[in-house]
Amino acid sequence: MENGFLMLSKKIIVTGGSGRFGKVLKKYSNKYYLFPTKKQLNILSLRSLRNYLKRKKPKYLIHLAGLSRPMSLHEKNPRQSIMLNIIGTSNVVIACSELNIKVIYFSTSYIYPGIKGGYKETDPLLPSNNYGWSKLGGESAVQMYKNSLILRVSMTERPFVHKVAYADMITNFIFHDDFIKIFKKIINKRGIFNVGGNSQSVYDFARKNNKKIKKIFLKRSKIKLPINASMSLKKLNKSI
Repeated sequence: MENGFLMLSKKIIVTGGSGRFGKVLKKYSNKYYLFPTKKQLNILSLRSLRNYLKRKKPKYLIHLAGLSRPMSLHEKNPRQSIMLNIIGTSNVVIACSELNIKVIYFSTSYIYPGIKGGYKETDPLLPSNNYGWSKLGGESAVQMYKNSLILRVSMTERPFVHKVAYADMITNFIFHDDFIKIFKKIINKRGIFNVGGNSQSVYDFARKNNKKIKKIFLKRSKIKLPINASMSLKKLNKSI
């Protein structure tokens, strides 16, 4: 893959660069990508955001910072989830809107009801757990800013990190490095896009790379996860 997504000399700030996807993104970035530490750029401080962005003057901000796994954290500590995923994202939007910086926000398929699958970008939203609500809260702020791109993504690490996988949970999982090939093609878009791979069970997805993986069933567990949060990728496919 060619180095850099935009093939343009425009500065890009990435929040959450030390996270799982942020580390993969670094491998495909060029000198125009900046990955500030939490000390350099604190999304919970509007002052910190304003000062850093005024100093660096980026054209784009890729917002990855936030709280994700384990899902139980969002149920046990909703305050932390609210602070990082809703208030932090709102601060990012406020600062970027003041400086006309494009926001690229990573949302999730978990904002959909997660019952029937095949969700389009225009379908009603109803998260099944606090993680989904927190990402929808952040997305609400981004939607109010027109110079933005919202990606409802279903992706995971390569190799699949678990020894078991749900045989009755349907998703659009795609590996981080495969997602980057798509990201490169839509980074200049605006609006909302579902992004992922083929709709299939988590078990079927994981088994393609690990024949020893074992089946488990979401219906038998107490974990709050959508049974079928698969998304329609028609809009994405038309764009790329």
